[in-house]
Amino acid sequence: MENNYFLCRKNRNILYMKVLIIGGVAGGATAAARMRRLDERAEIVMFERGEYISFANCGLPYYIGGEITDKEELTLQTPDSFNARFNVDVRVQNEVLSINREKKTVTALDLKTGKQYEESYDFLVLSPGADPVRPPIQGIDSARVFTLRNIPDTFAIKDFMDSRKPKTAVVVGGGFIGMEMAENLHAAGLKVTIVEMADQLLAPFDYDMACSIHRRVRSKGVELLLGNAVKAITDTGKALKITLNDSLIETDMLLMSAGVKPESTLAKHAGLALNEYGYIVTDEFMRTSDSSIYAVGDAVEITDFVLQKKNTVPLAGPANKQGRIAADNICGLESRYTGTQGSAILRVFDMTAATTGLNEKTAKRLGIKYEKSFTVSGSHAGYFPGANDMTIKTLFDPENGKILGVQITGKDGVDKRCDVIAAAMRFGATASDLTRLELCYAPPYSSAKDPVNMAGYVIENILTGKVRIFHWHDVETLDKEKVTLLDVRTPEEVEIGAMPGFINIPVDSLRERMSELDPQKPVYITCAVGLRGYVASRILSQNGFEVSNLSGGYTIWNRVKHCSTKRDKS
Repeated sequence: MENNYFLCRKNRNILYMKVLIIGGVAGGATAAARMRRLDERAEIVMFERGEYISFANCGLPYYIGGEITDKEELTLQTPDSFNARFNVDVRVQNEVLSINREKKTVTALDLKTGKQYEESYDFLVLSPGADPVRPPIQGIDSARVFTLRNIPDTFAIKDFMDSRKPKTAVVVGGGFIGMEMAENLHAAGLKVTIVEMADQLLAPFDYDMACSIHRRVRSKGVELLLGNAVKAITDTGKALKITLNDSLIETDMLLMSAGVKPESTLAKHAGLALNEYGYIVTDEFMRTSDSSIYAVGDAVEITDFVLQKKNTVPLAGPANKQGRIAADNICGLESRYTGTQGSAILRVFDMTAATTGLNEKTAKRLGIKYEKSFTVSGSHAGYFPGANDMTIKTLFDPENGKILGVQITGKDGVDKRCDVIAAAMRFGATASDLTRLELCYAPPYSSAKDPVNMAGYVIENILTGKVRIFHWHDVETLDKEKVTLLDVRTPEEVEIGAMPGFINIPVDSLRERMSELDPQKPVYITCAVGLRGYVASRILSQNGFEVSNLSGGYTIWNRVKHCSTKRDKS
């Protein structure tokens, strides 16, 4: 790719190229900074409709909850500091109204003075982001109803809380922002209710993994109203009355967090290609359908790294990478965006939930061939104080063991395990590759066989036929007349809780009591998490039995079985 600096110089007989950037957060600010580092002579102008640039979107809920105490910490750069460091003409409170592709100009409005003006460009970068969805609900314009996208939104919520002293809050939407806001409103002392239209929180997770999140949220006193939608909002002057599917609730304030939509109006009016959902179409270089215009961030259609299909995933990490890639290509360095993997993590009170890659419901919807396994491992060596269990759900290709996706819930160490697998997936890792990873070990941090290794070992055993598995949703379909249901936990464990119809023979007694089992019937085994079940499976299979082991054991089955979607705190 010929350097664009020289192309502009040759085509326009000038000594520099001029780049306009629309949007001064995440992708836009990254593009501006990278461009300056690559080309000291380029003229760079960055337009931002709001008052702030380069602010910490992901930190906004934690200011509301009081964990971040200094509002100045939310702004990573000011217009003046950005200009001093990168010599970028930063124009806050300047809104770009239209793009003239033929003239290669934009029309902008200075919101402070009301003056309109034109600015020419050689290259244009669009980084407009996404807006919170505001459904057409009666009463949604009440002053007690908020959304959270930027710093002014944050200050509006905080000011309302400080001045009006609300005691209750409803969060509509159980996505990442909704969950973060629920936690932080709770931390600020409010009684919080989450209303979610789906039957689970956090759509990137599968229902069986979301169940542990539901349990933790409810244990903190947050009420979940799943499978519910807001029909109307009535502001009484003292509170809000919210009409749901089949009930009426009252609250002092409401946060609408029902998803986002791309802010692609400029691109649409300029005639740039959009997909059916209004996201801007780009190629791997982040170029739009106009070779002089690039687009990055939440308003852009991406390629799913695992599926190699078009998708939309609004995340900060990809937005920053795309900004850098657009700058590289504008400055003549060939750089490609290889797709979004969907790696995401969330703190849920004292719990962590992380995910990367494909989930099961997407695999089912698209007809993708997969298998799954559940493993439950300690965050570090069990003999060292403070170890906590983490649950890992891994999706893999049943033909070659390639890792397709993972979801992890737990406390300590969830982040690093998900990061390790996310990195391994970038290089096409299989289950066998996970077993070979040499990860750091010391008793306070891990086990000699790390949870990532264990996930690989389990899948490897499945693929090589050392164990057959069945899953929590298969249990109730088993014909108890035709199969043997066997629980190999201790009698004390079984007494606390057990699945109906399972006989109990502890694994350590299995060899001596094998005669109690009918060798003509397939045996379906469970234990607590699957490990003792695997040992029992190996014993029985090598003695002529047809055996299947419950992946994740009684722990996963019990978690899902008692995951209520009703209005309660069970």
